[in-house]
Amino acid sequence: MKTRQLGSQGAVVSALGFGCMGLSDFYTATSATSDASGLATIRRALDLGVSFLDTSDVYGPHTNEVLVGQAIAGRRDEVFLASKFGIQRTPDGRRRITGEPTYVRQACDASLQRLKVDHIDLYYQHRPDTRVPIEDTVGAMAELVRAGKVRYLGLSEAAPARIRAAHAVHSITALQSEYSLWTREPEDTVLPTCRELGIGFVPYSPLGRGFLAGKFKSPDDFAADDFRRNSPRFQGENFAKNLALVDEVRNIATEKGCTPAQLALAWLLAQGDFMVPIPGTTRIATLEENVRAVDVTLDAATLQRIDAAMPKGIASGARYPESGMKTVNL
Repeated sequence: MKTRQLGSQGAVVSALGFGCMGLSDFYTATSATSDASGLATIRRALDLGVSFLDTSDVYGPHTNEVLVGQAIAGRRDEVFLASKFGIQRTPDGRRRITGEPTYVRQACDASLQRLKVDHIDLYYQHRPDTRVPIEDTVGAMAELVRAGKVRYLGLSEAAPARIRAAHAVHSITALQSEYSLWTREPEDTVLPTCRELGIGFVPYSPLGRGFLAGKFKSPDDFAADDFRRNSPRFQGENFAKNLALVDEVRNIATEKGCTPAQLALAWLLAQGDFMVPIPGTTRIATLEENVRAVDVTLDAATLQRIDAAMPKGIASGARYPESGMKTVNL
């Protein structure tokens, strides 16, 4: 596995990370995998040199951090561990975004206990809280760094003005936001801001929640409780239009001798050495396929062809329902 420097503060991670969310949540409301299967998948990722593991207290909620903690027991020195705070889930399924300083400290201590570690390498604010000044939230996060509980700080789905304000309080190592061949909005202002400030960029859902891998043919392919059924991009006419886009990705991948997923990940890696995608999966075979993307080289002509086939704004439908879109890029 190749490595990359994440941000300008010295963090070095595997060129591809592993997003652990789907092992516990969202793609099915109960449990995406058995604990044994989830543990095996994370440990296989470590065996393959994938050191950058991404979780959050909201996944489960809480159960994903417990799973990750169990998986890395005895192997902590192999892991660059990222977690997040800031989305609270109520028993009835509602969510509350919070960046209140008191909550930041409480959330970190709780995550450390669930993960069974003495520090988190990269701690993100999961979503911007427009009610709390970012300076106050990052000030509390900086206290965690000084206390040795956290090494580096990150933001997720923050817009340039918020990124700059946060970075003025304490160096931000990474921004995690959705970015892929069918979600290219960060290219307008967010990626240039990260390049200017020396902030690493961590694309989540780099395979379009699995869609760009070319393995879905119908909305019926999703479990009844899979949240993608409520996502505009995966519904009705939007699904059919987006499926045609994946066909072109598949054609280019075939010519390159790789899979569509590998092509989509290689395209992201080619966008800059500050870019570290975190694809997730519940299957070891898919994990192994994704990891091989680091060896796919795309020449200028191929990159131009991909850009022509998947230009910014080409995807049909919003990436989240209306309520979710109100919490991103703020």
